[in-house]
Amino acid sequence: MTVRGQFQIDLNTLRDKLLELGSLAEIALGKSINTLTNKDIDQALQIIEDDYKADRLDEEINDFAILLIAKQQPVAVDLRRIIVAIKISTDVERIADFAVNIAKSTIRIGEKSEDLIPIDKIVKMHNIATEMLSLSLKAYYDEDVVLAKQVAEMDDQVDELYGENIRELLKLTKDYPDMIPQITQLSFICRYIERMADHTTNISENILYLVKGRHYELNE
Repeated sequence: MTVRGQFQIDLNTLRDKLLELGSLAEIALGKSINTLTNKDIDQALQIIEDDYKADRLDEEINDFAILLIAKQQPVAVDLRRIIVAIKISTDVERIADFAVNIAKSTIRIGEKSEDLIPIDKIVKMHNIATEMLSLSLKAYYDEDVVLAKQVAEMDDQVDELYGENIRELLKLTKDYPDMIPQITQLSFICRYIERMADHTTNISENILYLVKGRHYELNE
């Protein structure tokens, strides 16, 4: 096998590791919203316990990428592929951390949150952010700048829902002062979801950098 052929195999391996990390993050996110809606403390604890898998894979991706740079001394688009993989891995690992944060907030809310606090819009916000991650990973695999831009545009929906949710939760603190600790945790969850969407937008920006060789700001 030629040196170039082996390098291409290594690049594909790097890409596949990153997509595996993305899959772990998606699974954690799906479980995290279930813990909230079902008040499932056991599942929340499991999300926290399983987070080491994403952390370990993120480290593995970084080590493998650095090794590729040292061995192959790539230039141009090949170098961008490796650099972008490192950057996207960092964003995806952070998104997985937000799933853990949601699980921890669910534990703090506990099982006595009552149904006085509407969470439908929080779930909707979460679903959009999760879809953004899924589409951004597809855009990364396909190197699809059009899809990457569409994903970044979805961030506006998350931001709008974030504002609505925070305003509603602030009103609830006046009506249900005894539930302020639970309402505060829900506010944190909204913030985690909003940050998830921001990190996904970062992924889209890095896809544009990979393909175009220029940096673009997509969430201004």
